[in-house]
Amino acid sequence: MFEKLELTRMAQALAAQSGARMAVIAENVANADTPGYKAKDVPAFAEVYEAEGLEMRATRPGHLTAPSQTAAPVPDIARGHESPNGNSVSLEAEMVKSVEARQNHDMALAIYRATSDVIRASLGRPR
Repeated sequence: MFEKLELTRMAQALAAQSGARMAVIAENVANADTPGYKAKDVPAFAEVYEAEGLEMRATRPGHLTAPSQTAAPVPDIARGHESPNGNSVSLEAEMVKSVEARQNHDMALAIYRATSDVIRASLGRPR
């Protein structure tokens, strides 16, 4: 039932993307001292969402003009500075990315919860 709602599909996709991004971030942090390791990241959520044939709609002027968050389970090599041993992982950058991914995941769960609360209320069922 919930899968047919575009909003819940988007929230599920955002949650999955956030989980995939956290896995890539964890791999980067685990290899922070590995010589020659190149940091990875995943594509932006908006790009992945549009690639699936769905479009994000602006609801007011200026909406969706901020830099988009990341998504997709296929990691790419991230651009960055390399240390003398060829490693490009920056722990500070990975911490920032992990906070962004956590915020996106929390937002997806809040959207899903709110949607299910509205549906329950419309059916006359309490929480």
